Amino acid sequence: MRTQAYQSLRYVVSVTNHIPFRKMKTPFYLSLMVMVALTITSFKKAKTYSLRTATRYSYKVLIVKNKYELQIYDSSGEWLVTYPVVFGSKDMGDKMMEGDRKTPEGIFHIAMKRKHEKWNSFLSIDYPTAESYEKFNQRKAKGLIPASARIGGSIGIHGTWPHEDFAVDTYQNWTEGCISTKNTFIQEIFSMLPVGTTVEIRR
Repeated sequence: MRTQAYQSLRYVVSVTNHIPFRKMKTPFYLSLMVMVALTITSFKKAKTYSLRTATRYSYKVLIVKNKYELQIYDSSGEWLVTYPVVFGSKDMGDKMMEGDRKTPEGIFHIAMKRKHEKWNSFLSIDYPTAESYEKFNQRKAKGLIPASARIGGSIGIHGTWPHEDFAVDTYQNWTEGCISTKNTFIQEIFSMLPVGTTVEIRR
């Protein structure tokens, strides 16, 4: 059995590996290393979670586009872990139509999970929702998008191409509107989140 100290150290190392150093202040980094060496205190909550008993209500996902973050909370609203992510278009606005490579905003749910032949694992979300269609039709009526535009779909959370985790480290928005994280992280997310989990995406 792995000790709590091992799990704590593993997680802190994981955190320092996926946060670009250009976004970390030196005093914070040094204090983090001291904390690891002296106290072995984990950033992850010291709770035990059973994947067998997890339900659609066990967790909530919050994706904040302008922070490039995917945050996971438990059912009480307590923060558990944050993963770095990237998107499609550099424009962080709401998805307007098919092909614009923007990531949709709103409240969604994980509709399906499957292993992916290109991007490791894929958690599909239920875009477009009724709210998505309402916004889409309003934009058409206002002439903000072409009358022939389609709303699009096939949005989800997935990994990167093999050996291209650097795209996440360097904030390369490379997808067609999906949310992408490192392959090691998508495996954790895939295992943790049941189908039906709420996913909120905001700018």
